[in-house]
Amino acid sequence: MRHSLRTRGYSILSFCVRIADMFSMKAYSIDLRKRVLAAYDSGKYSLNQIAEQFQVTTRWIQKLRQRRKLEGSIAPKPQNQGRKPIFQGKNLKRLEQFIEAHPDTTLEETKQHFLGVVECSIITIHNTLKGLEWRYKKKRYMRANKAEKM
Repeated sequence: MRHSLRTRGYSILSFCVRIADMFSMKAYSIDLRKRVLAAYDSGKYSLNQIAEQFQVTTRWIQKLRQRRKLEGSIAPKPQNQGRKPIFQGKNLKRLEQFIEAHPDTTLEETKQHFLGVVECSIITIHNTLKGLEWRYKKKRYMRANKAEKM
């Protein structure tokens, strides 16, 4: 049997949009969280009825109840903003000053210089220098020339 492009009222396009939405999901509002818990605490409705009424999943309601019980809060958890850069602030300035003073140093030598201060990989140093617009050319580091790019 051939599958049609439309299955149970959904088109393939709707699934593509839903997958894309997964990466930009926002937390539910405090107001919605309070209304869901108020409906649950009233005892008049089942979990499935509440989930359907507020268009949330039953698992989300269970997690919200568990969080209220354990932490005493229903506020959304802060979203992770990613890994913090190792070289920041004064360490970033130290790295830049080191490269200015020693433009012919290798990434391994740079790593050894910062061994007691920062624990990182060679790739981290490379990416940081790339972000600072330092390029390794002809066995030494130099500032990237923006006119060169074409």
